[in-house]
Amino acid sequence: MNIKSLLLGSAAMMIAVPAAYAADAVVVAEPEPMEYVRICDVYGAGFYYIPGTETCLKVGGYIRYDIRAGNGGNRGLVDVTSKRDTLEVIQGDRALADIRTHDTYYKRARAAMQLDARSETELGTLRGYMHINYNWDTATADKIKIDGVEVSGGNWTTTNTGFAINHAFIELGGFRIGKTDSMFSTLTGYAGGVMEDDLVPFGPYDTHQIAYTYTGDNGFSASVALEEGNGVLYTLDSYVPHVVAGAAYTQGWGGFSGVVGYDSVWNEWAGKVRLDVKASDSVSLFVMGGYGTDKNISRSFYKSWGGNWAVWGGGSVKMSKQAALNAQVSYAENKDLAVVANVAYTIVPGFKITPEVAWNSVHTDDGTKIRDGFGGMVRFQRSF
Repeated sequence: MNIKSLLLGSAAMMIAVPAAYAADAVVVAEPEPMEYVRICDVYGAGFYYIPGTETCLKVGGYIRYDIRAGNGGNRGLVDVTSKRDTLEVIQGDRALADIRTHDTYYKRARAAMQLDARSETELGTLRGYMHINYNWDTATADKIKIDGVEVSGGNWTTTNTGFAINHAFIELGGFRIGKTDSMFSTLTGYAGGVMEDDLVPFGPYDTHQIAYTYTGDNGFSASVALEEGNGVLYTLDSYVPHVVAGAAYTQGWGGFSGVVGYDSVWNEWAGKVRLDVKASDSVSLFVMGGYGTDKNISRSFYKSWGGNWAVWGGGSVKMSKQAALNAQVSYAENKDLAVVANVAYTIVPGFKITPEVAWNSVHTDDGTKIRDGFGGMVRFQRSF
């Protein structure tokens, strides 16, 4: 009986104790939401604060796939050497003069990465920007090795990997220093909305640059830059830099811009003027003209077209919310002519497909025709 009474009493206590504390139950507070990424809307969409700093960062880029074919525009791979015929020559079954050539596609897969870091200082906005491209291309080689036998002098298809720094510069206020596209091309907005807008060249791209840009409140801006050039012909060979200066005026109806460049290697000058007109909410037009000297070299760093003068013109028509038609015509004094058109179609936000067709006629600087023809390309691009 004593054991039974003890067990019953213990059970009663176990039931009573939780009941006694039920009135004073502990309330656990809900965890407060943590803001792991703090949005920075000062510089537009996509920026966020780097944790622990007042620096805003935007990470972006794109994945692109291009396919080109034909003998016009930037062309496919033309007159490539038959590998099977080459083997038959090695085996003694075909004469060297009988090796056939073919045309085939040019393809490029590109992964582009962009980083844009900005913060405010007492001297203005401090910015660091970089754009890096990684490419996988089809190409041609002048040597091939088949069954242990090496042959040279042909044009055999191959593939290669490429790496390029498009932009790597620092800005503070209106000052810029680093690697980017030449101001001779950027100040006048490159050319039109087509992908092959430089079949008649309008200016250079890659260069080291030290620049200053003044931006007013009324749409007026003015810029000056010291540049190094690129390539064996145009990279500086003394302390005297290439110089670019220009101005632009932009309003709701469009804008006007002009730029002049001095090539210090060859002591040549070139200039361009451009007019942009917004004809309606869906139609925009442009025309641009360039002129340059050629006393010491036919094409200098800034006058990259044939002859002394060249013109470019075209426009864009927004056909729907998803599709836009772009077209451009360009002509140079040496008779180079290019006509290009495309339709840029946004399948879903961030994914665009752009088929393009081009016809161009290419000449030497003295006007002798080299070739002409049609070409086509299509671009698939996922931007983020």
